[in-house]
Amino acid sequence: MITVKAAPNPSARYGETVCVGALGLDTPWTGWIRLYPIHFRDLADESKFRKYDIVHLDALPARQDQRRESWKPIVDSITTEQHLTNQQSRRNLLDPLVEDSMCRLNEQTRDDPSARSIALVRVADISALQVKRHPGWSVEDRKKIAGYLHQLDLLEPSKRSPLQAPRFTGAYRYRCADRRCRGHQQTLWDWEFVALQRRLSQLTDAEAADQLKHKFLTQLCSADRDVAFYVGNQAARPQSFSIGGVYAPRRPTPRYRRRVNR
Repeated sequence: MITVKAAPNPSARYGETVCVGALGLDTPWTGWIRLYPIHFRDLADESKFRKYDIVHLDALPARQDQRRESWKPIVDSITTEQHLTNQQSRRNLLDPLVEDSMCRLNEQTRDDPSARSIALVRVADISALQVKRHPGWSVEDRKKIAGYLHQLDLLEPSKRSPLQAPRFTGAYRYRCADRRCRGHQQTLWDWEFVALQRRLSQLTDAEAADQLKHKFLTQLCSADRDVAFYVGNQAARPQSFSIGGVYAPRRPTPRYRRRVNR
């Protein structure tokens, strides 16, 4: 089951790649899975997927990645079987995996770089969603994109548009449910966060930033939701975790209120 589709990033080999988080439901792997690389724009229509789709695919262990959850997908094998629209069906699969401590996850990776690299972490309170202008691709990233487009032109002339940098970056400041927690600040890499930016292209920066905060803070992190963050780290920097997406089912019965500063 797809749980995270991160925003695309420049890649020297593939032009642009998407990192996907998923929950394995069948053997040989049940539990968290990272699927990388996926060139989402190049997928055939029947292979494209969205969050909470149940897909079938073949994959190989990512031998050069020390993170045990990482697999290299055979993209031609991807087929979508169904979409889980029912909230309770999602909760049945995901709620048992929610854990309380981002702090503990950080400690584990400090002690062992090959420690668990994906988790679904409960949020106790959120102090801010910081939305800032994206600085644009770095010189290195622009070279990756240009080099890939040049290869395409040599092999098969096309009008493929280069990957555009997002308009904004986002980062949550929050505390996990660990009693020792002094707070975390983590970047949000959610595909949906960037997709909404594209739809807000006619708005001013201030108006668009307000709309992003309204969606990803006021609505998704409201007090009537059980909020948890899908987090994952980087192979090159295992102690650096970011947020791939928000898990925010509505609470069936009042249990506790989360403080959200808007």
